[in-house]
Amino acid sequence: MNTKAVRMYGKKDLRLEEFQLPPIGPGEILAHVISDSICMSSYKAAEQGSDHKRVPNDIAVNPVMIGHEFCGEIVEVGSRWKDAFTPGMRFSIQPALNYKGSLDAPGYSYHHIGGDATYVVIPAEVMEMDCLLEYKGDAYFMGSLAEPVSCVAGAFHANYHIKQGTYDHIMGIVEGGRMAILAGVGPMGLGAIDYAIHNPRRPALLVVTDIDQARLDRAASIYTVEDARQNGVELHYLNTGGDADAVKELMQLTGGEGYDDVFVFAPVRGVVEQGDHILGRDGCLNFFAGPTNPEFAAELNFYDVHYAAHHLVGTSGGNTDDMREALDLMGRGIINPAAMITHVGGLNAVVETTLNLPKIPGGKKLIYTNKNLPLVAIDDFASRGESDPFYRALGEICGRHNGLWNAEAETYLLEHAPNV
Repeated sequence: MNTKAVRMYGKKDLRLEEFQLPPIGPGEILAHVISDSICMSSYKAAEQGSDHKRVPNDIAVNPVMIGHEFCGEIVEVGSRWKDAFTPGMRFSIQPALNYKGSLDAPGYSYHHIGGDATYVVIPAEVMEMDCLLEYKGDAYFMGSLAEPVSCVAGAFHANYHIKQGTYDHIMGIVEGGRMAILAGVGPMGLGAIDYAIHNPRRPALLVVTDIDQARLDRAASIYTVEDARQNGVELHYLNTGGDADAVKELMQLTGGEGYDDVFVFAPVRGVVEQGDHILGRDGCLNFFAGPTNPEFAAELNFYDVHYAAHHLVGTSGGNTDDMREALDLMGRGIINPAAMITHVGGLNAVVETTLNLPKIPGGKKLIYTNKNLPLVAIDDFASRGESDPFYRALGEICGRHNGLWNAEAETYLLEHAPNV
């Protein structure tokens, strides 16, 4: 089977290539990838090359496929898995395999599987670790977003609290508590807002901060104060840019009590320290944002660690249970992570997009791996549509869905966009 895929040969060395996949063995599965959303983790891997913990040392001669937020259809099933999977089944993959203690993961470590490809060979360990998950949704892009949503779910589950006078950890956010999401209107922050408002275990107070008013306004138009109130959550959006005393304003919203759960969505020292300052008693600070600098550090108040029982946690991805939860919540329409997506493109756009990801504004960049399309912002569909009927139609479709990417737009794209 021929495939087209983006492979990594070294630091900042990504190449879109066409080559032959090997025939599958009895323990493998051949799959057709339809969509992949580009993660900042792929940018970090491209920056670090083999210095990255998940990337092998020999990629110069044995390149690896990139992309780990993908969804597609099974094409052929090896004999070992005939009773578990069938051709035509839609799937999503949990890339954090944790196979025999290894950090190897699709999108970082494998020669024949990654999300930025047309066809891939799924190795046996993916199925052995129960990380090949059936996806029953209508839109492939939702299957691609299951992995980032699982990261949010995992972070919420990883927070912990302790009943005073005991040593028992109570896992998860405080139900009915006070929560802050700092630097929280990027793509992953939007997913966290959605999850905080709509998942069964919710805070009573949710404060979301950022320093970009346009991004705050977009978030507020999608996840509204009214919708949050209907779900029992008092929601505030707060611009802390230029605020001489943002900590004071954040604390006032809690009546001076501080926050039970604080999530930091930017690897910025000042934001981490701000999160530390606003923790209440038994508060848990979750450092969600993964830094590229291995020397990244910030100051924490260890007096409060000792006397106010402050906790610090961090998560790097979700697990398979988190992935199943994400697929279930999306399938039942409880959460809609489409707000994460701000740009859409084809496989030909992956190399440039990945290498320049921090410089491209907006949220998630969604790739349709069998299509040849430039990376275009959803907000720019209308202007492109003045001379291009393809984008005119996409703009009209997204306009009917509050400016968000959606299943109708995906169907139109898959039917009308040129193949790669």
